Amino acid sequence: MERMRGEGEGEGDPPGRPGPLTDKERLMVQDSWAKVYENRDDVGVAILVRLFVNFPLSRRFFSQFRDIEEPEELERSAQLRKHAGMVMGALNTLVDSLDHSDQVASVLQRVGKAHALRHKVEPGYFKILSDVILEVLGEEFPAVVTPEVGGAWTKLFATVNGGIAAIYEEVGWAELSASTG
Repeated sequence: MERMRGEGEGEGDPPGRPGPLTDKERLMVQDSWAKVYENRDDVGVAILVRLFVNFPLSRRFFSQFRDIEEPEELERSAQLRKHAGMVMGALNTLVDSLDHSDQVASVLQRVGKAHALRHKVEPGYFKILSDVILEVLGEEFPAVVTPEVGGAWTKLFATVNGGIAAIYEEVGWAELSASTG
């Protein structure tokens, strides 16, 4: 996301909405991601297993492993590994695109519309997933994801979650979920 302000970042932003990443924050996210992405397969699986163990209701959106409860069995699931690869790929595209707000918007459009219209995933799960990602990265890469770097990731995920929420609103999620519930 393009830097649009000087040192007074955040001034004048609507409450609850983060400003764009600063150049320093963008670089912290990109540098830390490069190290994480080297281990993308294992990290992706760890993220999804943590999500499904800590938030078991989230499994209902996945017919392929909805009924798998044991973490070890989840880790061995080929379908889970495939989906973990897609999650990590989408995150990689997002991080690689941080210098280009139009590309970030395109990633969010694609992910948001697919999850709202096709997969019917409740939008709150993006916040839950963001928190799980930050937790796993902080545990698995403590030397890389320092508190300052974690703050940059938190700001990025707040922006992403706001963008996803806007897309859900745009596609009429409230009406869609009411008609299918």
